[in-house]
Amino acid sequence: MLRLSGDNMKRYALPVLGMIAAAWSLAAQAQESFKTRLAPVPIDERLAPTVKGHGSVSAVLAGSKLTITGSFEGMLSPAIAAHLFESKITGTRGVAVQDLTVSKGTAGDISGTVDLTPSQVEGLRKGLLYVVVHSQGAPDGNLWGWLLKQGGK
Repeated sequence: MLRLSGDNMKRYALPVLGMIAAAWSLAAQAQESFKTRLAPVPIDERLAPTVKGHGSVSAVLAGSKLTITGSFEGMLSPAIAAHLFESKITGTRGVAVQDLTVSKGTAGDISGTVDLTPSQVEGLRKGLLYVVVHSQGAPDGNLWGWLLKQGGK
């Protein structure tokens, strides 16, 4: 059995603590932050008076796991669903890639955790992923927002 004296303990403990601190630092650096403002986007003239409200969403990417949190308010009809979508060009309609959890009211919260594919991670970094809150009055989408990277590169 190895017994460590005070001096030996310092000699071994300090490098181990340094490695742990470095690992935590790398993990923190590996996270990327994204945000969007949710705003109404009328699908057609008929829905223009129906789509009201606003909100915001934040997302954190750690490796390939995207964690989404946000809130909304002021919709004219209750939320029925929320999704993460991917488009080919920022600002254009795409396809749903993941269901999100949403409060079933005219105001509430949005959340979800998504394991992204490598191409979806790249799409996120290029501004191709967006969040949509669907409502009873606008089932094709009441509030929309494209996730854009925050901070440096």
